[in-house]
Amino acid sequence: AKLAEVEMHAIQTSGNCIRNVTSDHFAGATKDELMDPRPWCEIIRQWSTFHPEFAFLPRKFKIAVTAAEHDRAAIRVHDIGLHIRKRGDVVGFEVHVGGGQGRTPHLATLVNEFVPEAELLDYLEAIMRVYNRFGRRDNKYKARIKILVSELGEGEFRRLVEEEYAAQRPQEKIDLPQAEIDRIHAYFAPPALAEKPATSDAFEALKAEDPEFARWARVNLHPHKTDGYASVTVSLKPVGGLAGDATDAQMMTVAHLAETYAYDDIRVSHAQNLVLPHVALDDLPDVYRELKAAGLHTANESLITDMIVCPGLDYCNLANARSIPVGQAVQQVFADPDYQEDIGRLHINISG
Repeated sequence: AKLAEVEMHAIQTSGNCIRNVTSDHFAGATKDELMDPRPWCEIIRQWSTFHPEFAFLPRKFKIAVTAAEHDRAAIRVHDIGLHIRKRGDVVGFEVHVGGGQGRTPHLATLVNEFVPEAELLDYLEAIMRVYNRFGRRDNKYKARIKILVSELGEGEFRRLVEEEYAAQRPQEKIDLPQAEIDRIHAYFAPPALAEKPATSDAFEALKAEDPEFARWARVNLHPHKTDGYASVTVSLKPVGGLAGDATDAQMMTVAHLAETYAYDDIRVSHAQNLVLPHVALDDLPDVYRELKAAGLHTANESLITDMIVCPGLDYCNLANARSIPVGQAVQQVFADPDYQEDIGRLHINISG
């Protein structure tokens, strides 16, 4: 009940079901997106929650949606990855299936280049039915849809999906009410951002005065689609720390910053950092000072020390090794911020 009061829940967060639907952490704020993908994430979430046909799949299932040129949602390493496209005035989805990481990494296969938005849920049902019918249940290590796509082959998997889709009867089709689509889109409407000049004297002055701030601005800020604003990545990867962890005091600091400067919006990226998506350039000096006071000012977003580190044996009884110390050791080798920037964008994921 407490989670529901703040629009959160823990439904389908484990088990062999459709666990989560994720998107670009800069969605609705970034310049390079065709449209905000979050309304469709919510539509898919509602469709998949308590879906009686897909409550006991062969294995867990995850879906990602993006509408940006740069795929920050990592759709091709998800069970289903959707990329929003347009053909003329028609919005649709490029559908990728069978991505995954772990011990048998696969990039998802392009199954359909364009599914119109009105047909998306029906097409997803066809994919899920093929997986539910043919996915392996005899070996949990071979039960993910990536294995099914690989074993059947791209052509045969695509044929089965199209066959299942064509066999859907009219009464099975999902007629999503336009009023509900409009309601969900309205919920994700962008905040009413105050009009700002495209540049900020205070922001530029502090960059010139403080090299650490200049580095943070260079590395941890993302261009906003509205002039005078930026999206801020709050790195949870201090060198030598626990990757992705934050204390209660640090979380309170981020909450305060969101309330004061970021229109009450906090995002969690799949890289296990936090994002304040709508911050005025004028406010960035104050935001940085508060982050620095809380130990949250590490400037390493998407650099080599910004690692995703599975807890491993420290927390998980399925693990083979302690991955946290390995991550910390790698961070120490590349601790020099100049060295990290010289290397450039580089992602390391460590699993135990």
